[in-house]
Amino acid sequence: MALAGLSMPSYIFKFYHYYGDHLPFKKNDMITWALVVSCTGFVLVMIAGWLFKDLVIRKFGEHSPQLLAYYYWIFPMGFGLTIYTTLEVYTWNVGKPVLTNFLKEVQWRLIITLMILLMIAGVIKDFDTFIKLYAFTYPAIALTLFIYLVYTKKIHFTFKVSKVSRRFFKKIVAFCLFVYAASIVQTLSQVFDSIVIASVLQDGLKKAGIFALAQICTNIIQAPQRGIVAAAIPHLARAWKDKNRELLQRIYERSSINQLIFSLGLFLLIAINYTDVIKTFGLKNDYLLGFNAFIVLGMARIVDMGTGLNAQIIGTSNYWKFELTSGIVLLLLTLPLTYVFARHYDLVGAAIASLISIIIFNIIRIVFLWKKYKLFPFSMQTLYTLLVGFGTTVLCYFAFHNMAGFPAILLRSFVFFVLFAGLIIYFNMSPDIRPVMQSLMKRLGIKPPAPKGER
Repeated sequence: MALAGLSMPSYIFKFYHYYGDHLPFKKNDMITWALVVSCTGFVLVMIAGWLFKDLVIRKFGEHSPQLLAYYYWIFPMGFGLTIYTTLEVYTWNVGKPVLTNFLKEVQWRLIITLMILLMIAGVIKDFDTFIKLYAFTYPAIALTLFIYLVYTKKIHFTFKVSKVSRRFFKKIVAFCLFVYAASIVQTLSQVFDSIVIASVLQDGLKKAGIFALAQICTNIIQAPQRGIVAAAIPHLARAWKDKNRELLQRIYERSSINQLIFSLGLFLLIAINYTDVIKTFGLKNDYLLGFNAFIVLGMARIVDMGTGLNAQIIGTSNYWKFELTSGIVLLLLTLPLTYVFARHYDLVGAAIASLISIIIFNIIRIVFLWKKYKLFPFSMQTLYTLLVGFGTTVLCYFAFHNMAGFPAILLRSFVFFVLFAGLIIYFNMSPDIRPVMQSLMKRLGIKPPAPKGER
């Protein structure tokens, strides 16, 4: 997807307002060219995949033979993800970010869950059929989103080149080339650990599966980030266009504290239940080996989310070329660290390499935004949130560490959630959370507590 997209999602969120402000809806050709270029890019990726299959066989044939058995089934899934990602960013800008998050975070998982239930019931006969159906799950949500946009008349296609496309053509090409290089670099840095584990370590595919469980758990931690990015991108692009520095700082700081609160809460909730869940639900004991990797990967996600929307702020600014520079730094850190640490320290080594790289990567971005624009993501609430998370975790650990089983998971989770959420709301860690909680509690008929200082 990263290769096939040819930076079309970035093209949309960077130039959407230029098209929207200067063209009537029926003459707006942005989404037409975005989809045409994405499809062209995917065809090129398919050709490259066919030409370089022998290289993949040499690298993965020994430790991960099943990957080769389903090699060509990667492409329909990749096509669906490519088209969905392009339509997703377009949908953000037409004011429907909740829909895209529902499709990707809920509907996609419901489809997978249904497939698992059908396999348990014997309707899906074997794993081979399951994988082949799985390959079409992203095309399914891409088609759903496309049908919605057509049905609601929020999308229109025209192959007539608009005045905006002609005027900004050179800037668009330059922007997309730089962002494309940066996205490839960053994507490679994100998936390199799994590639190394699958191709280098003994029982590579098995260990990649264990590592994947840790990654899936950390992807859950990142779910709020995708919603915040979807909501913030149009406002960031508009703020840069209007030179509204105050709005940029507010989005930067609030995205930092909001993402930190959600990521820290979800990470700690999973961490205190990780081992118990695997044992209680009868998962293979091998998955317990992924706990340390999950802890380290979770810390990396918290660092990444807690530093706010620095990538999106830079990407929508006039210094978008810095994306490539910082991405190259990340890649130069990730590749050697992952290879060396994974060979010496197995799964947790790959996770440690990721943590080190992410910390340095985000420090570079924070310093850049401060030097160029005096934008800074942190406040005292950042420290207080970390202290609340640490204190709540220690309390729940010592209170329930002798308990096990499903009741223990429920009780431990309930107490942690009440304490963590209650303290966050009481001390008013974020100006955005309390109004949402008050509205929710009001609907439930519960009187919300006043924050500290208003009692």
